[in-house]
Amino acid sequence: MSYDFAPLFRTAIGFDRLAQVMDTAARSTATPSYPPYDITKTGNDSYALTMAVAGFGPDDIELVVQDNTLVVSGRVSEPQNEGEILHRGIARRAFERHFALADHVEVTGADMNNGLLRISVRQIVPEALKPRRIPVKSEASAQQHAVAQTMSPPQPAAAAA
Repeated sequence: MSYDFAPLFRTAIGFDRLAQVMDTAARSTATPSYPPYDITKTGNDSYALTMAVAGFGPDDIELVVQDNTLVVSGRVSEPQNEGEILHRGIARRAFERHFALADHVEVTGADMNNGLLRISVRQIVPEALKPRRIPVKSEASAQQHAVAQTMSPPQPAAAAA
């Protein structure tokens, strides 16, 4: 089943990234399931990505953010001489997972504890994008403001040095 998002974006301006993300999601048929992960909202503008990476150490994990994409990859280090393995139930295979990040989202840190990699992510809204109140003026309020300025005593000029 395929979706055509063209009608949705005919009247939208500046949503190119959204169109790209939706198109990529629609085309993606096989989503890797290893390693398993959770995404948790930890606050109004913060998130945590927790991945189960048993058998990997901090030096085996690499995090890269590029072009609004977080890439988490794990490389298997040389196996230690543990003896003859009779059953391998802990998957120690290399992986690479990609996570799309929204605009103004940054990765703030990562730590590993008990085989779980926790990546902290925070959305930072620039001052220019925050809502701001625009006062609505009328002719009467403009006249009142002008009258108030003419009735106030003149301010003494600062002494020239």
